[in-house]
Amino acid sequence: MWPYLDTAICNTAKTIAKPIIAEQIPKYKIQSVEFETLTLGTLPPTFQGMKVYVTDEKELIMEPSFKWAGNPNIIVAVKAFGLRATIQVVDLQVFAAPRITLKPLLSVFPCFANIYVSLMDKPHVDFGLKVLGADVMAIPGLYRFVQELIKDQVANMYLWPKALEVKIMDPKQAMKKPVGILDVKVLRAMKLKKKDLLGKSDPYVKLKLTEEKLSTKKTTVKHSNLNPEWNEEFNFVVKDPSTQALEINVYDWEQLGTHEKMGMNVVPLKDLTPDEPKVLTLELLKNMDPNDPQNEKSRGQLVMEVLYKPFKEDEMPNDIEESNMVQKAPEGTPAGGGLLVIIVHEAEDVEGKYHTNPHARLLFRGEERKTKRVKKSRDPRWEDEFQFMVDEPPTNDKVHVEVFSTSSRIGLLHPKESLGYVTINLADVVSNRRINEKYNLIDSKNGRIQIEMQWRTSS
Repeated sequence: MWPYLDTAICNTAKTIAKPIIAEQIPKYKIQSVEFETLTLGTLPPTFQGMKVYVTDEKELIMEPSFKWAGNPNIIVAVKAFGLRATIQVVDLQVFAAPRITLKPLLSVFPCFANIYVSLMDKPHVDFGLKVLGADVMAIPGLYRFVQELIKDQVANMYLWPKALEVKIMDPKQAMKKPVGILDVKVLRAMKLKKKDLLGKSDPYVKLKLTEEKLSTKKTTVKHSNLNPEWNEEFNFVVKDPSTQALEINVYDWEQLGTHEKMGMNVVPLKDLTPDEPKVLTLELLKNMDPNDPQNEKSRGQLVMEVLYKPFKEDEMPNDIEESNMVQKAPEGTPAGGGLLVIIVHEAEDVEGKYHTNPHARLLFRGEERKTKRVKKSRDPRWEDEFQFMVDEPPTNDKVHVEVFSTSSRIGLLHPKESLGYVTINLADVVSNRRINEKYNLIDSKNGRIQIEMQWRTSS
């Protein structure tokens, strides 16, 4: 993570330094001070220790002992009296004792709404400056002046009880309780526009409820079809029907490269009458800008059935986790048993030694199922669903998923090879009813696979 933190810290440092420099340079008749290069190098900071405090408030307080002695490349250009000098910062070391407070703590990811960073004491900063090969710190008093200036400016901004506040999410929105369920049935699309060079498209629909980061659902892909039928059902947890909306995007699936958007639309939940199913025929648009002339072009229609079902008082869930509902098992499910649904979404960074045409194989209680094969792809997307009817909850069972690459080339010495596997315990699926995670593949360098599993019962 350090390269990304390096970039973020350097950008923040430039933002903080700009007004400070603008305030200070007139005192010394300096025209301008600009960063030519600013990077903290390849060595990340280290933490020598950590204190953690838990209070009666909904917060977590941490006080790490921070030390950084890296290999930065910091070059500053200074203009004064019509002359320009390039100054390099060398041998930079920083010792600090920050207080990091996470609050308020929440029951949803990432489990806190804000980060507050304060300094419990002035930081110790040690460095040298060089100008055109000379040591500018040899000037009497300059070193102490620059060092104290940096300490004082940083301390003035962030010395306790002052703090740098980083907002992560709106706590009011995050702490809202579920108030209902939105049932969505994607029926069909009509007169979709061709996206591929050969006059074909492979459409699928992506659904998302606004103000929810983890609520995206996708239909299966219908290959070579401009009038596809899905008849697939989904449900979403609703927290605020007055402000939330259902976002609908139709994409053209591509084996390689980016999936191209075919059209979109939005259904505000406030326009739905509670407990009344409504069939909608939506015109697919380029975007939601009513003044965009591109929206006048026909992109086809999408037919859906939606139903908003508010909870009754006695049905209100106690927390968000209880609202993560899944569909019931179909009629005829054995009493005490249920339906195990496994959706193999996609894989990342899978690569064979001789060829890469991946498909996934599932093995559960002796039953074997396979996804379709995707040719020449290190990041295959399958979106294949498999169902297993069982007589009892598979609490002590496991499902084995392995990714294989196969080749149809005649005479090839290695027509089939494994790209990695994972074995998943199903106890958590039974207790949580639904899990959607990415798993690292064993015997694979960097490969991962995304699998969604649901446990449906008739009750």
